[in-house]
Amino acid sequence: MLKTEVNKNPQQTTYFQRWRHFAAVTDVRNCFASNKQLEDAKATVISYRSGQLPPDYSEEKYLQAKQLYDSAYHPDTGEKMPLIGRMSFQVPAGMTMLGLLLQFYKTPVQVASIQFVNQSFISFVNYTNRNAASHTTTKQSLFAYVSATTTALCVAVGLNIYTRKAPPIFARWAPFAAISSASAVNIPLTRQDELLNGVVIKTEDGKIVGKSKKCARKGILQVFVSRMVMVAPGMTLIPILMEHLNKKQWFRKMPFIHLPFQMICIGTLMLVMLPSSCALFPQTASMLVSDLEPNVRESIEKKYANSVQYVYFNKGL
Repeated sequence: MLKTEVNKNPQQTTYFQRWRHFAAVTDVRNCFASNKQLEDAKATVISYRSGQLPPDYSEEKYLQAKQLYDSAYHPDTGEKMPLIGRMSFQVPAGMTMLGLLLQFYKTPVQVASIQFVNQSFISFVNYTNRNAASHTTTKQSLFAYVSATTTALCVAVGLNIYTRKAPPIFARWAPFAAISSASAVNIPLTRQDELLNGVVIKTEDGKIVGKSKKCARKGILQVFVSRMVMVAPGMTLIPILMEHLNKKQWFRKMPFIHLPFQMICIGTLMLVMLPSSCALFPQTASMLVSDLEPNVRESIEKKYANSVQYVYFNKGL
């Protein structure tokens, strides 16, 4: 007999359970799932929610279907997400993008070119994993993309010029500073509709009770922190390792291995850091009704009295 889906949703409980959940959802092998496998997983989840699965249906089999479903379908719309925007695609994409950033950091042209491609990719990921219950116009998305890309280019090129007289390690750290600055711009602007109009909030049983700007700010801040934790180890530690290895004559004589070496290091770290960062906060975030905006709180209390203590919302990824 299957338990309730609340219990089957490990990202809502302890950190370790969330980590296991996201390790399965972000597993790069999910990228190779066929359309039929994805459709079968979706059908299983829908059947479960409508109570149509056989009573003796395997709990383990359901979990596998649910994790595959979560890796490919948006939690708000139920629509299949583009492959390059899925979190399961972040390890191969991340190791490529970050590896290029760490390798080509010496000239403004190199820095600008790689940052442009990287920010284009990040903007697409942010848009794909936004809270889709909020409506962001094409104009807003374009503004967020241009603003974040411009920020990244300005910071990256500026630091590249500034650090020419500084120790080499500071130049290697410049890409991380650029990514951090761009993310601080990109994520809020991509999800600006949530900040302006609020994010959809629900009761524990899924009833929509309004929108909250405070919940939107909380969710966006958590996503920003998660993204920084995801890339920080690779973008700060690998430059130190590269500076150490560059002092070795045998390593300097083989420049052709520098890029693949950094990509492999980044990929290895991301295999751990991707689920670790996603699991920092539950995807379905919560807030006390008493902490909401006065008008939202009063609306909920008027309808539900004191029976609703918390509201829930999708913070995005």
